[in-house]
Amino acid sequence: MEDRSLELIEQEMTLLARRITAIASDKRFGTLDRSAYLLLNHISFLGPSGVKALAEELRLDISTVSRQTAALEQKGFVIRIPDPRDGRAFTFQLSETGTAALNEDRQARLAQLRALLEEWSEEERSSFGKLLNKFNHTFSKEEG
Repeated sequence: MEDRSLELIEQEMTLLARRITAIASDKRFGTLDRSAYLLLNHISFLGPSGVKALAEELRLDISTVSRQTAALEQKGFVIRIPDPRDGRAFTFQLSETGTAALNEDRQARLAQLRALLEEWSEEERSSFGKLLNKFNHTFSKEEG
């Protein structure tokens, strides 16, 4: 692999990381903090999920996910559902409030992306999405 292409990728990823950090506090992208958005989005996608499954999926420590889901529950964004097979275990599912908050933030993020990429063709957006998806899957394999 050409070092120049790797250097360009590394440089652009550094810049992207800085911009993503800035976006996390930009209320035009919604009002949920980054961890809340991430967890709500995954619970929405996966369906009712336990702390262990979320921690594995997100490659986070169980104690971190436990704290974050407790905060989501306290805010009324998720509902704790007991596991009928194991009285000690439970899963989380989105509440109506959590679904509404997630949808509101998702729409805000999509509006910002739409504005940011308005000069890109559909083909460019599609290609970028596919390459980003491929990168994330490659990254996931390396982490696992």
